[in-house]
Amino acid sequence: MAAKITEIFKLIEDTLTKPPIPHEPYKQSLKGWAMYCLRDKGFIVVYAQNADFAVETKGTEKLYFKVSNSPDDLDNSISWIVWDSSTKSASLIPKKIE
Repeated sequence: MAAKITEIFKLIEDTLTKPPIPHEPYKQSLKGWAMYCLRDKGFIVVYAQNADFAVETKGTEKLYFKVSNSPDDLDNSISWIVWDSSTKSASLIPKKIE
């Protein structure tokens, strides 16, 4: 199961590092951009009560994500999509899997 989740995180990270459209912070929110990119690649992106959104996959539980414009003080119980404005790139910080 952990291997499958690791593969999914890799696909999500690839989607965000080679997005179908560039993130333009003055045009769209990071959350909206990330959701668009994931949906464009065929991921099922859904509402999440305690996160910014969730990704549903076959055979695994929902993967929950929050977005941030800073890598500081991130809660490691959830996965993060972080925008680095200096490099103009997004990165994925997966939650700690125990």
